[in-house]
Amino acid sequence: MATIDGPRLAPRSQRQARQLVVFLHGYGADGNDLIDIGRMWQPLLPDAAFVSPHAPRPCGQAPVGREWFPLTFRSPGERWRGVQAAAPALHQFLDQELARHGLPGTALALVGFSQGTMMALHVGLRRAVAPAAIVGFSGIFVLPNDAGPEAAEAVAGEIKARPPVLLAHGADDDLIPVQALLQAANGLAALGIPAEWHISYGIGHGIDEDGLALAGGFLAQRFAGR
Repeated sequence: MATIDGPRLAPRSQRQARQLVVFLHGYGADGNDLIDIGRMWQPLLPDAAFVSPHAPRPCGQAPVGREWFPLTFRSPGERWRGVQAAAPALHQFLDQELARHGLPGTALALVGFSQGTMMALHVGLRRAVAPAAIVGFSGIFVLPNDAGPEAAEAVAGEIKARPPVLLAHGADDDLIPVQALLQAANGLAALGIPAEWHISYGIGHGIDEDGLALAGGFLAQRFAGR
């Protein structure tokens, strides 16, 4: 099984971590791409530790980036096969990070971007202990054969956790169209998973300040009292 690691931020409070936020980057990036979001959120989450692991594979399309799984955009079902293949290493990493801080699974939040959102939703909903929250930016809720929300019932038996989810997407995204947000919300609803969502108008395949502020507040609310 591939091992993964990446940059970390200790709690701003300088106390023992009470929460763990794990960033999952997009295709062709690495853990350094998202860790600065943790710095932005530290005032909201002073007792949270942040980690942004590098995906386990060199990216096939970007010479210095990483990938959670290969993407050719030509092979039917490749996203579904990809999240399944990449899940064990991520589960192991999450278990190790929680143990590092002496935290229960309920103190975990997953924050993904693009391919990282695919991983956050796939793994987060299959954790033995439900995370406190999942945030997905500009991503897809991957279902068997890369089908739409009508296929959600096919994975109902695999779902172990139903944490609150926030989805955010740029209205002008030309890589993963914004319709993916609505399809994800519908698929999650079919599985009884609560999902809030936000569309950032004038934004392409990226994250704007409104989305970051909304997500930071969402995590602060879900972590309240933990």
